Amino acid sequence: MKGWKNPMLLVLGIGISNIGNWIYFVAINLLVLKLTGSAAAIAGLFIIRPLAILLTNTWAGSVIDRVNKRRLMIFIDVLRGILIAIIPLFTSLVPIYIIMFLTNIAGAFFGPTSETYITKLVPPEKRKRFNSIFSFATSGAMLVGPSVSGLLIMYGSISTSIYINAVTFFLCAVAIFFLPDVDERLTNEQYRDRITMKMIAADWKAVLNFGKTATGFMVVFLIFQFITLISFALDSQEVTFIQKVVGLSEKNYGLLVSLTGAGYVVGSFAVSALANRLSIRMLLGLGSFLSVTGYLMFYLASPDTVPLAVIGFIIIGFFSPFSFTGYTTFFQNNVPVDLMGRFSSAFAFFQAMVQIVLTLLLGYLAELVKLQTVTIAFSALGLVLAVALTSFMFLQSKKDLFILEAENNLTEEG
Repeated sequence: MKGWKNPMLLVLGIGISNIGNWIYFVAINLLVLKLTGSAAAIAGLFIIRPLAILLTNTWAGSVIDRVNKRRLMIFIDVLRGILIAIIPLFTSLVPIYIIMFLTNIAGAFFGPTSETYITKLVPPEKRKRFNSIFSFATSGAMLVGPSVSGLLIMYGSISTSIYINAVTFFLCAVAIFFLPDVDERLTNEQYRDRITMKMIAADWKAVLNFGKTATGFMVVFLIFQFITLISFALDSQEVTFIQKVVGLSEKNYGLLVSLTGAGYVVGSFAVSALANRLSIRMLLGLGSFLSVTGYLMFYLASPDTVPLAVIGFIIIGFFSPFSFTGYTTFFQNNVPVDLMGRFSSAFAFFQAMVQIVLTLLLGYLAELVKLQTVTIAFSALGLVLAVALTSFMFLQSKKDLFILEAENNLTEEG
């Protein structure tokens, strides 16, 4: 298709990297378990990322918006590849944790940088289709990665899986190297700007000022983020719920997760085919509502209603790509591209804090009350927020809410 060469190369590069991340995810959990035999050590792996975000995202956006995005992404991928490649050289937990922490700091830069780069690379009329294809590639990585990792560990070793993840970062860097430079207008003076506390404070003020002037966008953004964080918290209790409440084995839980992944792939394919026919309101609003409905169905399940849990998992997987595509396009079309890195980083800082608090709160309440009662309450709260989100978007005028949603009046080329 005309004009799709560069976007598809970017999808290919990041898609390969995502497959490597899932290969690595399985391998690093097994490596830490092998070294320590400790469930607490495994749990520590899930705290490293939000901690890295809390450390870096107060100032990362100030860097991202002032440097060349393509060069920064290449540097980050090469750095992550090198860091991951040296993990098998260590046999104790502390250096592995340190390397993972450094890798996640680099990753905290890559996410907002790639968001900004994609917005500059992909024109508005192609964004919904691009985001749906990107979602499809992500879901494919989620299915392929763990399977490949299992085969590599079965016929090779944990170290082999980790080395392959390092290689995928290098391949992603190569793909990005062949992409165009979207920051050619950055001046030498901008490259030489030193990041100071005064500059960081001014950047946060710029983000706050944008938030005050874009009230419609901020309402949708904050509600969706809170729905997402509730979903993350609910995810942390899936294994416990499925075993202690529903009474299924680990093998059956693995089957449920596979069904979710399959649903995600099918949903990604569906949204890719329908992207140009569905509005952002439809994708974001109804996608969020139905995804959270899937969580509620799952946590309403019992040993006598196992099919309800299965259907819930499939619904979560199928409709998540709809909300992802809608939200990503909505974000790209409404946040000024020269502010995007700072905006993403600033709110990622608060998201990390809220994610930690919500996850710990849900776990604490699950010990204090019944697990099913708490998870149903959280799911119901998410559903109420999804209804509010959908209602708000459909009640607002297009002019007021979707400031830059021009693609509905444009036809895609090719």
